[in-house]
Amino acid sequence: MKKTSALIAAAAVSTLALTACSASDGGAGASGDASDASLTVATAFYPLQFVAEQVGGDLVEVVSMTPAGVEPHDVELSPSTVRQLGTADLALYLSDFQPAVDDAISTTGVEALDAAEAVELHAAEEHADEDEHAEEEDDHDHGSSDPHFWLDPELLAHYADAVGEAFAAADPDNADTYTANAEALHASLDDLDTRYTDGLAQCERDTIVTGHEAFGYLADAYGLHQEGVAGLDPESEPSPARILEIKDIIAETGATTIFTEDAVSASVAEALATDVGVETTVLSPVETVADGDDYIAVMTRNLATLEDALGCE
Repeated sequence: MKKTSALIAAAAVSTLALTACSASDGGAGASGDASDASLTVATAFYPLQFVAEQVGGDLVEVVSMTPAGVEPHDVELSPSTVRQLGTADLALYLSDFQPAVDDAISTTGVEALDAAEAVELHAAEEHADEDEHAEEEDDHDHGSSDPHFWLDPELLAHYADAVGEAFAAADPDNADTYTANAEALHASLDDLDTRYTDGLAQCERDTIVTGHEAFGYLADAYGLHQEGVAGLDPESEPSPARILEIKDIIAETGATTIFTEDAVSASVAEALATDVGVETTVLSPVETVADGDDYIAVMTRNLATLEDALGCE
């Protein structure tokens, strides 16, 4: 696609710019040099880890409670992880998203920043077929809110500001560095937001059919309309009535693609796509990333994927 190379190049520039301000190169579960770190910060899952690494740089040792490649909804914390959480200076989490993390934070009493208090979450959509199985799906209950705020770069930028303030309060001697790093990350996310706005401004289609409804924030931010085969819970099974609705939506909108995810089974979406004669392709909810990848790079690939599937100019 004609925009893909330029977008990936732009992502590389953004990532290099962030690295210059936050030069930690630890593994998937931690960053920074513990001997030089002023703070130890435990993060609940990848997008929060990304922000902590960029804002903290070498001053912060970042420990992730969700291992790379693990679907965050499913994480169970080992006793050693809980003990490590209890010794952290600060924890970054999102309430009502990961019950095991909520329980561990409550049990340890660690100082914590809840992302739900830093950004305004959207109300979750309700579906009749999900209500029928509500008792079976308590483990994936998101409360009344959609948790996936990080898929709107501007909301993640505001969250980065809050993290910068929290780090500065916890380590006043290095407050200026945390503030500068947060500002640099905010600027990079502003640039990503601009690229999304421009890239999705003129498209043949504006409906995205997704395996589950993880992309509401992205859709709202850029004038798209999301139709999920399943609801917010990635493990929920759509009802036969919902499958028929999605078939009608694909026919009515001319959708050419059902978007699946990299860490969730795509069997239902693939069967449906074969049935109606459309393609499937991965659109990442950026809940976890592969080694060597990061939020900016994955979101840039997501943009190229959307442009291609929606027929954008």
